[in-house]
Amino acid sequence: MKIIFAGTPDFSVPPLEALIAAGHEVVAVYTQPDRPAGRGRKLTASPVKQAALAHDIPVYQPLNFKNAEEVELLQSHQADVMVVVAYGLILPEAVLNAPAKGCLNIHASLLPRWRGAAPIQRAIEAGDAETGVTIMQMDIGLDTGDMLYKVTTPISPDDTAQTLHDRLSQMGAEAIVDTLSQLDQLTPEPQDESLVTYAHKLIKAEAEIDWSLPAEVIQRKVQAFNPWPVAFTQLQGKPLRIWQTKTANINENSKKMPESPVLQAQKSAGTVLKVDKQGIFVQTGLGILQLLQVQPSGKKPMDAYAFAQARQLEGVQLGEQSNSEKSISEQPK
Repeated sequence: MKIIFAGTPDFSVPPLEALIAAGHEVVAVYTQPDRPAGRGRKLTASPVKQAALAHDIPVYQPLNFKNAEEVELLQSHQADVMVVVAYGLILPEAVLNAPAKGCLNIHASLLPRWRGAAPIQRAIEAGDAETGVTIMQMDIGLDTGDMLYKVTTPISPDDTAQTLHDRLSQMGAEAIVDTLSQLDQLTPEPQDESLVTYAHKLIKAEAEIDWSLPAEVIQRKVQAFNPWPVAFTQLQGKPLRIWQTKTANINENSKKMPESPVLQAQKSAGTVLKVDKQGIFVQTGLGILQLLQVQPSGKKPMDAYAFAQARQLEGVQLGEQSNSEKSISEQPK
């Protein structure tokens, strides 16, 4: 088919490469404008732009499609279909109707669950047993179009947002090729509006750990926010990023913590119960969380036990403000 491809981040590259490898004619690639990146804030091309240029495919980077000339230019490609993967722009109706067979979106969830910006992270955070990719016929709504094709994958206990991102990207690449090979035979399936959930955009503030939550809930957040924005807590007035954890079974760890007075007293949530070579054990609102990899401010991620070697952490309360922070927050407003 004659295809226009629209995408921006790493997630979009495998589908583009798969379409090219399958023999489709990608006549144009649309992607976000170059953005400042890195410490030098140098203008950097998106991963999709870099991939397109490597294949000598023309690249277009409009700020939006409010200009009639941009829409007319897209229409001039006379494409059979437009494939959209994490493009980052809302497409007006004129663009959606430009290709002969419309626009197809590769969405990283099993619609209608997790419409919106962060479906991979929200699926992990919610404790979903599985997720997948939906190929959807786009309409003017937010991920509201009819579904054409689905593939599923279990979410393993070890999955982070990064590992699931990479797996779904490859699955999406295979799914779009399969979809296009049988496009005329597929029956569009409307989404059940009663089953809709929204995957709201991630913000840094929500990555701060609330130790009053159950250990398994915090564990899911740690995995969902890896590699961004990364779960964190306060340790003696400074942020400590938490990269890897696991829930600790008290019975399994009974040899390590036989009759710890700290543990038996059931200290308040956020209290460090014990430190050993297995990690840092922290009391939560329900159960114990074992910190495996952490990152102090200004340092690289490191083994939690190695981090604890230079500190006396047992009995320390995580998540507490420093005295100076407390005095400021307690001042009358």
